[in-house]
Amino acid sequence: MANVLGYDGGLTCSVPVSDMKKSIAWYRDVLGFELLYEMAEMGWCEMASPVAHVTVGLNQVETVNPKGGPTLVWGVADIDAARRKLETQKVRFDGETMTIEGMVRLATFYDIDGHKIMLSQTLAKK
Repeated sequence: MANVLGYDGGLTCSVPVSDMKKSIAWYRDVLGFELLYEMAEMGWCEMASPVAHVTVGLNQVETVNPKGGPTLVWGVADIDAARRKLETQKVRFDGETMTIEGMVRLATFYDIDGHKIMLSQTLAKK
């Protein structure tokens, strides 16, 4: 695949939030992210995810509209274990874990602002 834009391997996903402090705590304590920096005067912070070179930028906004838009899908080795861990943190899931035989298992859950996030476990043999 051609690297037509000179991608460097990094990815930052921007997520609008209603309360920066609460969201920092949630992404840290529930998802295991690490706060890299916070620019309170700009309503922005960046958090390192456990995935190399992937960060999440939290952007404080007046009104959050979690409907539609992109969904962050995080690959995990064991979706059942990951889901159980999140459920102990009172994370709200959207139904049961879905299985597409021979391909993938998916579980949808929500952050504290109602943004849809998914876990994905690959079933295809590598």
